[in-house]
Amino acid sequence: MSTVERNGDQIRSLNYLTENCVGCGICSDICPTTAIKLNPILPIARGLLKMDYININEDDCALCGLCASACPFSALEFAINDKNIKYMEEYPKWTHNSSIDDDTCIYCGACEIACPRDAINVARTLPQRKDLVTGEISIEDEKCISCGICEEMCPAEAITTKRDQKQISDIKVDENKCVYCLICKRICPADAIKAVCRICSYGEQDLDPKDTEITGNIILSEYSCINCGWCQEVCPVDAAEITKPFEGEIVFQEDFECKGETCHACEDVCPCNAIKIEDNKSVVNSKVCVLCGACAKACPQNGIIINRYKMNLENIRSKSWQRILSGLVE
Repeated sequence: MSTVERNGDQIRSLNYLTENCVGCGICSDICPTTAIKLNPILPIARGLLKMDYININEDDCALCGLCASACPFSALEFAINDKNIKYMEEYPKWTHNSSIDDDTCIYCGACEIACPRDAINVARTLPQRKDLVTGEISIEDEKCISCGICEEMCPAEAITTKRDQKQISDIKVDENKCVYCLICKRICPADAIKAVCRICSYGEQDLDPKDTEITGNIILSEYSCINCGWCQEVCPVDAAEITKPFEGEIVFQEDFECKGETCHACEDVCPCNAIKIEDNKSVVNSKVCVLCGACAKACPQNGIIINRYKMNLENIRSKSWQRILSGLVE
């Protein structure tokens, strides 16, 4: 969806990027002309309704850019003369951020698996097996009795045989597959196999450190990232660092009786996978919650309260904007 207005030499445009929208309704909450309406987020999140999370009434939209400035997920883009306001000094700037230190990263891929928005891509180059597992293997034809036991027992399927009717006529060892485990040598009833594993014989010092190095590349998409903190949570070497858009907490109404096992509304709409149902109750992992408020809007009993104490949005110069945006925090 795109709304465009010309005002003299100035062209203003508002674009709604549906793939980034999480249905939090922040834009709807602060729109000064009530031009943005939040659709039923629960059936949309569950795939029961095929529609966008929000509708923007082009006739009511003042194209002020407030919604785009306040959206922490870059689902709304506002531009003046084709320049995004996020790059203009006079407009507010989010200071939330996600970064992964390439020098520290071990390219294990845990962050890529954990990311709920598919914002991380890890490409790694592993050492060549032939450089790590080295050895020698040979079969003495004059001793071989063609029983085929070595082929049956090889865990790497590195030994293959050719049969002439019922007799084995040829035995080959694929050294690209062989892991030099020495099982064939130990099990051969004719002692026809000679094999040695260099690591078993000499230990790790036989390996060149360069051959064991894992290299790679990690790409973190600022476009898709919602700064939830899952990458930081699962990283085993502390390579990820996150600053969230809001600081605060989620609390539940005192008289709230969660219908967890029969409802799942909060869990289904959470864009961060921060909510799980345990013992028929909603349990929030605050370490990966971004306090977007989607769960509160989806809860059919209005039992969830979002308390935001701080918004990491700076450079709010307009007093009217300050007043409106202050409504997002306590």
